[in-house]
Amino acid sequence: MTCELPKPEHARNMCLLGYSDQGGRPDGVQIMVANGHAFIGHMFSKGFSVLDVHDPRRPQPVAYIVAPPNTWNIHLQTHENLLLVVNAKDMFAAAEFADERAYYRGQLGQVVGTAATQQRSDRGTRDWTAGLAVYDISKPAAPRRIGFMPVEGAGIHRIWYVGGRWAYVSALPDGFTDYIFISVDMSDPERPREAGRYWLPGMNQALGERPAWPATSRYGLHHAIVNGDTAYAAWRDAGLVMIDIVDPAAPKLITHRNWSPPFGGGTHNCLPLPDRDLLVVLDEAVLDHQEDGLKLIWIFDIRCPTNPVSIATMPTPSGDDYVRKGGHFGPHNIHENRPGSFVSSELVLRPIRMRAFAFSTSAINTIRWKSAPLSLRSRPGLSTQGPIGHVSSSPPTSS
Repeated sequence: MTCELPKPEHARNMCLLGYSDQGGRPDGVQIMVANGHAFIGHMFSKGFSVLDVHDPRRPQPVAYIVAPPNTWNIHLQTHENLLLVVNAKDMFAAAEFADERAYYRGQLGQVVGTAATQQRSDRGTRDWTAGLAVYDISKPAAPRRIGFMPVEGAGIHRIWYVGGRWAYVSALPDGFTDYIFISVDMSDPERPREAGRYWLPGMNQALGERPAWPATSRYGLHHAIVNGDTAYAAWRDAGLVMIDIVDPAAPKLITHRNWSPPFGGGTHNCLPLPDRDLLVVLDEAVLDHQEDGLKLIWIFDIRCPTNPVSIATMPTPSGDDYVRKGGHFGPHNIHENRPGSFVSSELVLRPIRMRAFAFSTSAINTIRWKSAPLSLRSRPGLSTQGPIGHVSSSPPTSS
């Protein structure tokens, strides 16, 4: 149902226009807007929802597609009349991740048991669905599944798809210690197929590779953002990996940069600003009370793609003791300049993960920016300005 607008604890340079509890399923992870509708992947409500947002003041739930048993549909992508949705093991419903730390530390494939699996007979009975689902959304209120690419393993976490032949996903196939980069041929949306793979040396346990990094570090791909012939991949505790995809069927390394340690790792987004030869790289805050340390958003000079250089960091919000408020505090995601959405190489939208920020928690809010939240001044003497717009609301009363 559509409800009274949440009352923000603080607002500057932006305001809430509308709110919906998404048909009684107020949790959400990734949102895509296409054809006047918002498509929302759920973390806990087992599927994805569709809301009519033609009137942003009155978003209306129009469809809910339930996920297969024990399966996540948390991330999705749209382009024109296609919707791509991840299918993966519902990690946070699994007993092995009752302590959230277990998800962010060590090799995920080893924790869920897929890293050692090489033969079909070894896989046993799996109670989840793994792969990439493709929907026809020419009628947005009635998504119709038309294709599926299975993945033998834990499944897919994130997708990058902006139309055309190629999609790029982070996937955890059998035999690998964590998520790797996979290119997907979408030339026939009813029959998507894997075309190429890239992983860091040490991840392919099935081939006898062994990790050279600490056992508590998570060397796994979160996802990549693609511009031109380069995939800018956020590889969690392994940092930045730039991949040559001139031939998507044979991706190859351009360069790898890592700053963890001494910094905390958890690299989540790598956003290229190609007209300025800059790359914005965000490290995700993943544990309560900043247990995983202060996480930063980095600016890299990528004029020489084989030698990206860190030249600045964005300021951390101040003015209150946000760590004391509880929950996670720090960067989580960044607006990714998808074609058809807000695109800028000077203004960066960066939700800060904290219980006090309405737009980074549950349910859907439609927001009007009176100005954007972070400004990057142009060269020479690049610097970053502090936030120039945000909304925060009171934290929940329960943990």
